[in-house]
Amino acid sequence: MLTCGAAGPEAFEQWRALISDTFVPLTATPTTDRPFRGELRVVTHPAVQLTEVRAQGQHVARTRQLIAGSCEDYLLASIQLGGRGRVEQDGRTAVLTPGAMTFYDSTRPYVLHFDDAFEQLVVQLPRRPLLAAAGIPDDGVHLTAVALEAGGPGSVLAGFFSSLALVHDRDPVGAAQLSAHAPGLLASALRLAAGQGAGPEDAGLERERVLAHLRRHAADPHLDADTVAAACHLSRRALFRLFEGHESWASALRRIRVERAAGLLLTQPRRPVAAIGTACGFAGEAQFHRAFRQVVGCTPAEHRGRGGGTQRR
Repeated sequence: MLTCGAAGPEAFEQWRALISDTFVPLTATPTTDRPFRGELRVVTHPAVQLTEVRAQGQHVARTRQLIAGSCEDYLLASIQLGGRGRVEQDGRTAVLTPGAMTFYDSTRPYVLHFDDAFEQLVVQLPRRPLLAAAGIPDDGVHLTAVALEAGGPGSVLAGFFSSLALVHDRDPVGAAQLSAHAPGLLASALRLAAGQGAGPEDAGLERERVLAHLRRHAADPHLDADTVAAACHLSRRALFRLFEGHESWASALRRIRVERAAGLLLTQPRRPVAAIGTACGFAGEAQFHRAFRQVVGCTPAEHRGRGGGTQRR
């Protein structure tokens, strides 16, 4: 976690330097005279860089002068987690509310406006390979500062990348494997931002939408194929076909429940094991123990006793 909390004008100068080092060279001005505080949490994988930003109000700009003096070539996606923001680029303005996302391009000027305190997740990838993967011309001018609204792909990607950042803390190897899906998911979102719609090649985004539903409702012990398919506006057959060649939806649900339980076993050491299994969506203690051993490689009690140091089988 990188923080900036010095007193006086020096605080914001530290912040400006911090965000320029983390993303690309930027100018920035605060929106109030109140003491400034901001935090960055950076998670870097071979395929993608994720940065959680929590800060007070500010206006941030990537100017022509800064572009001329640097060689950064990135596409960035801002996913709003809290507060409101605006992204201006290529003559358009996208308003960001929680769950919405938009792209901006480091090779052309842009401005980010946050009038008050905000929280967002910024996903950063090399620009040219991502545009090529999406089949979009190299300039990409028709996809920047286009809001993908909450409840759609923005929310799906917010859930995926937020979960990826959390998994990184517990299982860096597993998180690195998951991060390999990031370019494909973002390429799907780019096509939507460019007005091309999702095609058959964008099944990864649809699959992630189902996984986001599973994460939200994993505590429901009655979750089954029919209820998941109906909630995601899919037929039962389409749900199963969506996961062909991948971890099945049922295995994904089991894993999500077990990962949630594994965390609770450590953070709530006095809570009964059976109660944790019930809270995480398991219908009975035997089912919980069986699933936990299959995913983690030991019993819940052993996991708790070892402080989470058990290796998966």
